Amino acid sequence: MDPKSIGNIITQLRKKSGMTQQSLAEKLNVSDKTVSKWENGQGYPDITVFPKLANLFGVTVDYFMFGEKKGIAIAGNIVADVVKNIETYPKLGMLATISDISYAVGGCVPNTAINLSKIDRGMPIQVFGKVGMDEYGRYILSQLQQNGIDANGIVVSSASQTSFSDVMSMPTGDRTFFHKRGANAEFSPEDIKADALSCEIFHIGYILLLDRFDASDAEYGTVMARFLHSIQEKGIKTSIDVVSDSNADYGKKIIPALKYCNYVIMNEIEGCSVWNLEAYTQDGVLDKKSIQIAMEKMVEAGVSDMVIIHSKERSFALNAKTGCFAEVPSLRIPKEEIKGSVGAGDAFCAGCLYSLYHGFSEKELLEFASAAAACNLFAVNSVDGMRSKAEILSMSEKYGRLS
Repeated sequence: MDPKSIGNIITQLRKKSGMTQQSLAEKLNVSDKTVSKWENGQGYPDITVFPKLANLFGVTVDYFMFGEKKGIAIAGNIVADVVKNIETYPKLGMLATISDISYAVGGCVPNTAINLSKIDRGMPIQVFGKVGMDEYGRYILSQLQQNGIDANGIVVSSASQTSFSDVMSMPTGDRTFFHKRGANAEFSPEDIKADALSCEIFHIGYILLLDRFDASDAEYGTVMARFLHSIQEKGIKTSIDVVSDSNADYGKKIIPALKYCNYVIMNEIEGCSVWNLEAYTQDGVLDKKSIQIAMEKMVEAGVSDMVIIHSKERSFALNAKTGCFAEVPSLRIPKEEIKGSVGAGDAFCAGCLYSLYHGFSEKELLEFASAAAACNLFAVNSVDGMRSKAEILSMSEKYGRLS
């Protein structure tokens, strides 16, 4: 950004804070003439001054370089998670003891949005979805609002209860979900006031678990595809996530949407299932070749910017514009520190969205997103384990990565 633009930002922030040039100069230990020169575009602060300005005005250093960004919007599934910790998953007809029960937000919208907020408290975040007129719905709205998230896009249904999942979580981090669709089954494009969107990236999930969006469309293939096209026409970049469903027709529901996606984020099973590929060999080894083929097919199907696939062992990114392919191993988290993995995929997604928003390279994105996902291993629910950007960046050095 040029000196004049930086000067305009300093002027705006100074006036918004009720400061004079003299009072700002005193706080920075410079002369008022120096501040005047900055604001008139005749120069800009030394690089060591920008962190002081950012702290003083409550913004990021990037704000001075790029101005105010529009933030990220998250839409889709909203779920109340009832997390039940068990030692082992029982065989049919057998009993397993529940050692602990806790309640938490779940689903793409609250998980991804709250994780983004925890990563960067200054990030503008909007959310869109549907809840019931019940205790679960009120709980989720309160959690979003407590994290500084704009929840005005949440619609309350008078006909359906808030969607919920019974989450059976084991010490290994493995989990099984028993899900009630609830209000999510009612959520549709008509519930989103697209003309009021002011975001830079619009992320929606999960395909295969949003009945109205997954419905067929004679022209676009699916309602989701038509909707994403309408968002892109507003100059907003689109992103999707998918849910794992062993009974779903992945190709039929997902492929039509790819043409209208800037970014695609999903796990290895979902990504390979779109193209009827196997993510693992018969020996249970992650098949990296199949994953890369799946990603290349998504680019061929129309994804315009980046395809990202994650697994427990490692994650992958393919830049659709440059052809750059990157992979990064997951962090080596000690088993004794793992409390659960509910929402780890959404945490990874939050890390991806933050990285895409700030222009990280493919490798930087995967390192950051995989570390963000690892944060969720430290808590039994989907959001309590998330840490700040600085803490996430330090995790690779602390834990190291798998080979």
